[in-house]
Amino acid sequence: MAITLSTNARNASADGIVDLVDVSGPGTIEIKSAASTVAGTSEVATLTFSATAFGAASNGVATAATITSDTSATGGTATDYTVFNGAGAAVWQGSVSTSAADLNLSSTSVGAGDTVSISTFTLTVPAS
Repeated sequence: MAITLSTNARNASADGIVDLVDVSGPGTIEIKSAASTVAGTSEVATLTFSATAFGAASNGVATAATITSDTSATGGTATDYTVFNGAGAAVWQGSVSTSAADLNLSSTSVGAGDTVSISTFTLTVPAS
């Protein structure tokens, strides 16, 4: 039998995760590009969360407050992202695409100096 979480447990889990983003000041979301080297990935753009990054979860979904755009992106092809807290520690990561990804952008091709913005960003803890 699979584990099924109650709504209260899902909300507590989501709140606990997103509250980590607020540690040591506003966190960031770094959008990255797969690098051709063994090093892994390289930054495409970095956006900053509000001082309180997310509101309280509802039905296991925590929604981000306003995220400040990166108005001078490094550029590249976005493939994944990492959310960091204010001290620079990674909290979680996910995929980037134009659809069916953890973070959907209008285009994964970002030019150097472009503005990159995120209008809606959520973290969801599923029931099972």
